[in-house]
Amino acid sequence: MPLEKTQNKLFQKELEVNALLEITQAVNNNLPEEDLYKIFEFTLRANLQLDRMALYVKEEDWECKVQFGTQQDFSTLPMEGSCLNIERISKLNKADLEISCFSEFDTIIPVMHKNQLLAFVFIKSVKNGDTEAETTFIQALSNIMLVAIENKRLARKQLEQQAFLRDMEIARDVQNNLFPKELPATDKLEIKAFYQPAQTVGGDYYDYIELEQDSQFIVCIADVSGKGIPAALLMSNFQAVLRTLSRKGQDLEEVVHELNYQLSSNANGENFITFFVAVYDYNERSLRFVNAGHNPPVLLQDGGKSELLSEGTTILGAFNPLPFLATGFIEDLEDFSLFLFTDGVTETFNDQGEEYGIERLEAFLKSNQQVSLNKMHGDLLTDLDNFSNGRAFPDDLTFLSCRVNNVPA
Repeated sequence: MPLEKTQNKLFQKELEVNALLEITQAVNNNLPEEDLYKIFEFTLRANLQLDRMALYVKEEDWECKVQFGTQQDFSTLPMEGSCLNIERISKLNKADLEISCFSEFDTIIPVMHKNQLLAFVFIKSVKNGDTEAETTFIQALSNIMLVAIENKRLARKQLEQQAFLRDMEIARDVQNNLFPKELPATDKLEIKAFYQPAQTVGGDYYDYIELEQDSQFIVCIADVSGKGIPAALLMSNFQAVLRTLSRKGQDLEEVVHELNYQLSSNANGENFITFFVAVYDYNERSLRFVNAGHNPPVLLQDGGKSELLSEGTTILGAFNPLPFLATGFIEDLEDFSLFLFTDGVTETFNDQGEEYGIERLEAFLKSNQQVSLNKMHGDLLTDLDNFSNGRAFPDDLTFLSCRVNNVPA
C-alpha cells in the first residue's frame, strides 16, 4: 500500500510537471489568451480531475474567464465581494458568503504577482486527494498563465499607446502646417497670433491670406469639434477649400456656403466648425465679415470705441444648406484693431466658478489699445493666469490680433 501511494504521488507529480511544461510552452509560443484559458481548463480537468471550478480575472472589472462543472453560470455573476480581502489559499466559510451560489465551492485560491491581485480560482477539492498539494499546484499554474496574460495586456497597451502617440504627432504636424508660417509686421498691417492646445492636438485654427490683386487680406479663426487626427484632417481640408475659394475672388457669402457644403459632405454630420472670417479692403477702407456661430471678435477703433462682430450664420456642418446667412459690413475703417479668439479665452474660470467673460476681455483690450501686440498678448496671458489662479487652461487657447493703419498720408 505505501508503494502504491508513492507511485500515485509520483504519477501525479509527473502530470503536474507536464502541465507546467505545456502552459510554459504555450506562453513561449505567444498563444492568444483564449488558448491559454483552454489549456488551463483542460489541465485542471484532466490532470487534477477537478469536476468543478471557476476562474475570476481582474481586468477593467472582475470577469469569470473559465468555469466548468457548476450549476450556476458564473459568467453572468459579479465577483463575490467578501472574497476580495483574501490573500492566502482559504477554505470558504459558507456563512460569510454574500452570494449563495459560490457555496458550490469549498476553496478559494488567490493569484498574486508583486503584491498585485490578478485572479481568484474557486474549486471543489478532490475527495481523498492531497488538498494542500493540489491547491499549491493550481496557484502556481494560475500564476504562470495569468502573469503571461497580464504581460500580454501590458504589451498591447504599450503598443496602443505608441500608436496613439504616433497619431498625435501626425495630427500635430498636420495642424501646425495649417498655421501661416509668417504674419505681416509693417507700419500698415501687423498681425500676431497665439496658440496653446489644452492637449497634444487641439481643434483651433487661424489664418491670414493676402489677396494682392485686390488690395485685400483675409483673417479668420475657427474651432472644430473633436480632437486628434480626424479633427486635424477635417481642418486641413477646410483650410484648403477656404484658400482656394478666397484666391478665386469669390463673394464672401459664396465662400461660406461652399465651406458649409464641403464640411457637411466630408464630416457626415459628425463634426461641426465655428468660424469667423473677415476681408479688409485697403482701397474701400471697409471690412466685410461673416460669423458662423463663433465667439464674436472685438473691433476697436480710434477713440476707444469697441464693437462685437456677431452678424453671420449658424455653425458650419450642422445644416445644408445654411438656414440663413448675412454679411456684416463696416465702412470708413482706417485705423483700427481686430481681436479674434476662441472660447478658451472667455471661458477661463476662477476659483469661484466665474468665467473671465467678454466684458473683462473688452475692458482689457481697450486699456491696452496702444500697447504693442507682443506685450499685449503677454499681459493677456498673465491676466488669464492670475484670474484662474494658475490652474491649467481646460480648453485650447487661441487668439489673433490684427492692427491696421490705413490713414492717408
